[in-house]
Amino acid sequence: MTDRYAVIGNPIGHSRSPRIHRAFALATQQDLTYEAILSPLDVFRAIVTEFFADEAGKGLNITLPFKEQAYELSQVKSLRATQAGAVNTLMKGKDGRLYGDNTDGLGLVRDMTQNLGWTLEGKRILVVGAGGAVRGVLGTLLAQKPAQLWVTNRTHSKAQNLANIFRAYGNIEALRFSDIAPQSVDIIINGSSSSLLGELPPLAEGILAQDACAYDMAYGKADLPFLTWAKTQQATISDGLGMLIEQAAESFFIWRGLRVQTAELLAEIRAELA
Repeated sequence: MTDRYAVIGNPIGHSRSPRIHRAFALATQQDLTYEAILSPLDVFRAIVTEFFADEAGKGLNITLPFKEQAYELSQVKSLRATQAGAVNTLMKGKDGRLYGDNTDGLGLVRDMTQNLGWTLEGKRILVVGAGGAVRGVLGTLLAQKPAQLWVTNRTHSKAQNLANIFRAYGNIEALRFSDIAPQSVDIIINGSSSSLLGELPPLAEGILAQDACAYDMAYGKADLPFLTWAKTQQATISDGLGMLIEQAAESFFIWRGLRVQTAELLAEIRAELA
């Protein structure tokens, strides 16, 4: 019997997950299918239940806007999922229970440290944004033992809330945009929706330290405003395509127990986007 996997979201037509996971399956000679499922907003739970009722249904990726609902559905949650308050990877366990995990933070860290060769330990990291995308990566970032992690957001109370949630896991503080000191940031990560809207967060000139790195969790557009700004500040830059592929690789490992090489696929999709 061929094992079934899928990604569920709304919208879903833009998803590259089927392309990525089919490549992983081909590279590792796994007998599986992977499809994209568009879920109406009010029937997500029913679609998940129906998928796993099929004996061949083994695992699901979950994307916007259903990650919080997937968290609620999960009967067993990983620490990463609990920290994120959201699930992007579901698996039916041998005991019949639904296991929920979140691989976003690991995807980000693996892309930065392994693919890009950036060092996070001992660095001063500023994360822009305070929504679900940022909450999903803070726990994994703090596990890298940065000297300091700041969260900044247009609505300061949201950043403060995240700092309160994650204080037990490391050195984290909420910071207003106006309070970011000159040359104080070694690594800046944009996890806000600004790039998707074609906007730039209200970042001052000169906040980046020498040899700083800038990462945008968005991808696909060559002229993301945040990365254009970062280039004017002489930072080393990267978009989030590698994060997308690395979080998928971790999902594949959770489901199949196999590690996949990602460099070639990353280069292929990068070329397709050019």
